[in-house]
Amino acid sequence: MQPIEKPRTWWIFRLGSALLLIGQVWLHLLQGKVCLRRTIEHMVTAGPAAISPVLLVNGFAGMIFTIQTARELAQFGASNAIGGAFALAFCRELAPILSASIIAGQVGSAFAAEIGSMRVTEQIDALYMLKTDPIDYLVIPRVIACCLMLPVVTMIGLVTGIAGGMFAAQKFYQIEPAIFLESIREFLAQADILIVLLKAFIFGMVVAVIGCSWGLTTKGGAKEVGASATAAVVTTWVAIFIIDFCLSLLLFEGPAL
Repeated sequence: MQPIEKPRTWWIFRLGSALLLIGQVWLHLLQGKVCLRRTIEHMVTAGPAAISPVLLVNGFAGMIFTIQTARELAQFGASNAIGGAFALAFCRELAPILSASIIAGQVGSAFAAEIGSMRVTEQIDALYMLKTDPIDYLVIPRVIACCLMLPVVTMIGLVTGIAGGMFAAQKFYQIEPAIFLESIREFLAQADILIVLLKAFIFGMVVAVIGCSWGLTTKGGAKEVGASATAAVVTTWVAIFIIDFCLSLLLFEGPAL
């Protein structure tokens, strides 16, 4: 039983460390401990450097979702409502989840691997000797960068997904772009956009905190660094879906007024 319990206990320890890290980050932020230069560097990493896969995935996801939805709605003569169905599902849920998942795989894994390498090579211990807090130097810039850039990336991905859905609707079902966009406008409220931005902000924090926490708790050698990066991505994906479920219950449960 010991070989089974040890990994489980270690995962619980890492999860607890991530929760404590969130508190430390907010405490240091309230104290104004922000390294602007490193924050800007990581904003480039979490934004422009990661935008291409987000655009590709959201664009094709928008086309796929429109094709699948339009086929069913067209059978009931509700082709004009395709944009509305697209807005309710893709804009509210798929766009922020897809964007956050891609950022987790590309950026969160890089955070875990980079900090994990620093941990196993004792570079973080060297920071303590230089009287530099790793939270201020390594974690906070990454958290701020992800929290700021993921909403931007998500909105760009959302626009790309809408463009892909509009293209598919016109190409395969002869639905004019004006009709598709008008249906989206009728179903999608301004509050939905704010909810998307809120989700992206929370997901950005999750990506950065889990990536950094899994890196900081890495032990061993190069093999463990790779394992930490993989575990950080998987844990982030699970956390994103759990948080999205909780937000959906909180924001959308019950009949619409």
